Amino acid sequence: MDQPNPRRLGPEELILSHFTLAPMHPIADRIELAARNGFPGIGLFVGQYAELEKQGWAPSRLGDLLAEHGVCLAEIEVVSGLGADGPGGERAARLEEVAWRMADAFECRYLQVIGPAGDVRSGARAFGSLCDRAADHGLVVGLEFLPFTDVISVHDARRIVEEADRPNGGICVDVWHHERGARDLAAIAALPGELITGVQFNDGTRTPLESDYYRDCLANRVAPGAGEFELAEFVAALRSTGTRVPWSVEVPSATGWDNAAEHVASCRNGMREILKK
Repeated sequence: MDQPNPRRLGPEELILSHFTLAPMHPIADRIELAARNGFPGIGLFVGQYAELEKQGWAPSRLGDLLAEHGVCLAEIEVVSGLGADGPGGERAARLEEVAWRMADAFECRYLQVIGPAGDVRSGARAFGSLCDRAADHGLVVGLEFLPFTDVISVHDARRIVEEADRPNGGICVDVWHHERGARDLAAIAALPGELITGVQFNDGTRTPLESDYYRDCLANRVAPGAGEFELAEFVAALRSTGTRVPWSVEVPSATGWDNAAEHVASCRNGMREILKK
């Protein structure tokens, strides 16, 4: 079966993000569900990949499975603290080493990173250094803004990324953190397209279902179109930037994790309907 090249995926092609399924969801089923539902690529958490290495599954058996189903390993999640030069550097260094092995074995396109960042100058220095290391493995890097880190909004992420000024460095725009954070659609539309390296789609309620932000965003997302977010407007804002990256469907859900096949199909169907609008 033809297998796409992760680094040649076209704009708006869909990726089954890692956390749409449980963190350690069986890899064979993860890949089969992606293929069955028309996702040309998947994202994979560095923690699951490290376990697959220990079990003798990665890289060779994982590669065989991906090739058999015509799916590529497109995205790597997630390095915290802006890499080994930032907060939590020792742990980040271990995560990076796994990420580099993944990229070298599968030609992954994208690595996701999150804060804490510290101030803009130190965050930009750490982010730039991470981008330089990632470039040695052919990766672009996306800094995700998260209201539970010190990179709270798209404004914070843009300041760090522009200060770092690396050709393979950009911003991950996740609609959940946009809707639950600043909800500044004009700021999303104002991003230069080349500054957007990752996009993540999901849906949810306007009012949080749980007071703990972290718990709520991991347990209560729903398929695109099944919630209250303004997804059509978000798509229009992204398209207006001219971004050319594939889009990830990231829908962590306690309910969905218990009904994986139904959940992935709902995410696919919902996203396709949103893209038609």
